[in-house]
Amino acid sequence: MRPNHVLRAWRSGGQSVGAWLTIDSAFTAEAMAHVGFDWLCIDMQHGLPDYRDAVAMMQAISTTRTLPFVRVPWNDPATIMRVLDAGAYGVVVPLVNNQEEAKRAVWAMRYPPAGGRSSGPARAAMYGGADYQQWANDEIACIVMIETAEAIANIDEILSVTGVDCAYIGPSDLAYAIGLQPRGDNDDPKHVATVNTIFEACRRHGVAPGVHTGSAEYTTRFLKQGFQMVTLGADGTFLRRQAASDLAAVRGATTVAALDPGA
Repeated sequence: MRPNHVLRAWRSGGQSVGAWLTIDSAFTAEAMAHVGFDWLCIDMQHGLPDYRDAVAMMQAISTTRTLPFVRVPWNDPATIMRVLDAGAYGVVVPLVNNQEEAKRAVWAMRYPPAGGRSSGPARAAMYGGADYQQWANDEIACIVMIETAEAIANIDEILSVTGVDCAYIGPSDLAYAIGLQPRGDNDDPKHVATVNTIFEACRRHGVAPGVHTGSAEYTTRFLKQGFQMVTLGADGTFLRRQAASDLAAVRGATTVAALDPGA
């Protein structure tokens, strides 16, 4: 089976940098994959891609060494199994609140006897290899999102579930959970302390700590802290930021101003 070099790195204490794919485009996914990220996560929860988009995007990512992950909309076994059969090498499950929900996620990602995943790796066996089903339980990353007050209270129970490979922090929902306004890169002391609490819990349980960021500054900060799955940003954000920067530079160097649409 094609090895999951990201998961293997986590298990040996290594780190990885990836990005989020929110645009429903195989071309954009392929372009992002050729940048050289360790992994790319197709966002089916808050992004535009649906299942058909996700399949095409995984095929595009497969032209490179970058691994395809998928964030599913919900902790739904049918959806989890389907994106795995399409070739996802990691599944990010949102809003995991307690031990039972963590077990549900693991169960959907593992073939018997470790779980209840149904046999039928339609594309996964082509991407992963003919022996995919023999080794998939060892190579597929189960990533649970910690982003609610209930999850924070149950963090040790969640991370004690065998088969949970990574706990990924959604900073905006985490802010909601502790009574703050949602914000991605967050310096509020209460938010920082909560992130550190989750990080330390991951260390206690031997689970890779992960976190979502929207800037090189915060990505660097969390990598220095020891986070192992860190998101540098999202495709749409990269596009808008670079376009805005270049446009501002051009207008600043010339006398060409924005046209008045009412003129």
